[in-house]
Amino acid sequence: MDNATVLLALVVLLGIAFEFVNGFHDAANAIATTVATRVLTPAQAILMAGVLNLVGALSGEAVAKTVGSGIVDSKIVTQDLVIAALVAAIIWDLITFFAALPTSSSHALIFGVIGAAVAIHGGDVVIAGGLQKTVFGIGYSPIVALLTGYVFMLAIYWALRNVSYRFVNRFFGRAQILSSAYMAFSHGGNDGQKTMGVIALALAAYGAVPTGAGFYIPDWVKVICALSIGLGTATGGWRIIRTMGMRITALKPVNGFAAETTAATVIEIATRFGIPISTTHAISGAILGVGATRRLSAVRWGIAGRIVTAWVLTIPGCFVLGYAFAILMRFVGVHP
Repeated sequence: MDNATVLLALVVLLGIAFEFVNGFHDAANAIATTVATRVLTPAQAILMAGVLNLVGALSGEAVAKTVGSGIVDSKIVTQDLVIAALVAAIIWDLITFFAALPTSSSHALIFGVIGAAVAIHGGDVVIAGGLQKTVFGIGYSPIVALLTGYVFMLAIYWALRNVSYRFVNRFFGRAQILSSAYMAFSHGGNDGQKTMGVIALALAAYGAVPTGAGFYIPDWVKVICALSIGLGTATGGWRIIRTMGMRITALKPVNGFAAETTAATVIEIATRFGIPISTTHAISGAILGVGATRRLSAVRWGIAGRIVTAWVLTIPGCFVLGYAFAILMRFVGVHP
């Protein structure tokens, strides 16, 4: 087995590992509010989220194509650069997981790719349109989710102003199961596709897939990425679930329904336009917006500030890690 084949196999294995880590790191995105409001037990919520993450990941490939061919020039990408990006993203996810910070696995991977490519080929290989789309997604997901969550929650309060608390609690206790399922599906649809794009990028660099008729993603890549994120979600991610669902603000079923429905809709719109956004940003923004409808002091802004800090650090942190690992791999001679 030649060096290029070994590196390709390593890319696939690291891609599966990243998708698995992404699943348990971002499990909170889909189920934190459902667990916090006690609508579902943790085991029930995780099982549901795992299955729907898998289904969502198989629902399209627009985001995968953006990540695989729209961020950096695919012609200059080699397997060692993809490995450097994946290792950078996995390390960042593990660091923030143990710190219980819900950061963006999506942007960790994307800026790991950019850092690795720039390290070897310089800044000219970054595709401006794809980078602009990614930067737009960084701002779009939390801001739109926060504002929409705030307005949606106020609208629900107004519509139910004459309805008894007992009925509201019982109705949204059931409705939140649907909103949580919607959130899990949308999370899989956006996050599950990103690693598909990266693995397909490595396959194209190896010459294992056709490159003449657009960016091609084999079905087996879609399946293994979907299975990996589903299994990762099924393992939990309790530390981040606690931060997202219980420490930002107190949630009732109606609040959880509003937050999940808002975030899932923001994610679905981005996914269909091929915009790689952070599902973590979306649900965090939605929870903040929903919580702020009671009063500003109902939100623990100190916890929110820590989350925002982690978001901001993800971009330079993963760029530097991707850059460093790419240089290291070239230095030790690990490249095709």
